[in-house]
Amino acid sequence: QVQLVESGGGLVQPGGSLRLSCTASGFTFSSYALNWYRQAPGKEREFVAVISFYGGRTIYAESAKDRFTIARDNAKNTVYLQMNSLKPEDTAVYYCAAARDLNYVPKYWGQGTQVTVSS
Repeated sequence: QVQLVESGGGLVQPGGSLRLSCTASGFTFSSYALNWYRQAPGKEREFVAVISFYGGRTIYAESAKDRFTIARDNAKNTVYLQMNSLKPEDTAVYYCAAARDLNYVPKYWGQGTQVTVSS
């Protein structure tokens, strides 16, 4: 049974930081590119970042560049999203998702974790 379980969300003040984690099971983790997406209230789900099988390549949305860092630990079947300099517009449910390669539509999705940036 495939599972992707996100954690690390919460309430943070503008300018603060959070690190999201997503631990996977039920598939060969190192054979998938790992993505982070987010969905804000009333908006469509949007791409945030993706990392290749062994972490050699990363791609970020413009909104995430220079503030967010995606990383993975294949030994722990875990992907991370370090988010710094958070803004209220970063408020969303954040999802991790596994895809067969970069630029592929994800095949597996987690349930999401809420991130709220507010003073």
